[in-house]
Amino acid sequence: MTLVYSTEVGRITPDEQKPERPKGDGIVRIQRQTKGRKGKGVCIVSGLDLEDAPLKLLAAELKKVCGCGGSVKDGNIEIQGDSRDKIKSLLEKKGYTVKLSGG
Repeated sequence: MTLVYSTEVGRITPDEQKPERPKGDGIVRIQRQTKGRKGKGVCIVSGLDLEDAPLKLLAAELKKVCGCGGSVKDGNIEIQGDSRDKIKSLLEKKGYTVKLSGG
């Protein structure tokens, strides 16, 4: 007996899985980094357990507050320049526990 038609199987694409990010300890860390950037300083905000869309919105808000550019890479927010104090005050107003780390 040959199966001619079935609704059980077919060309159904599997659901795309989101890349899993490691869960943090609930502390947002702000680090200043110049390595590999030709001496230009960048503040890296890590430890935010947010999805991509809210992370991009938060990055846009931080860029407006600091008055500079930035981007979202690998679940971290990179803000150009040394604006750690402004970033820290804004994130603390939003209810995050913030630590300044690195140099």
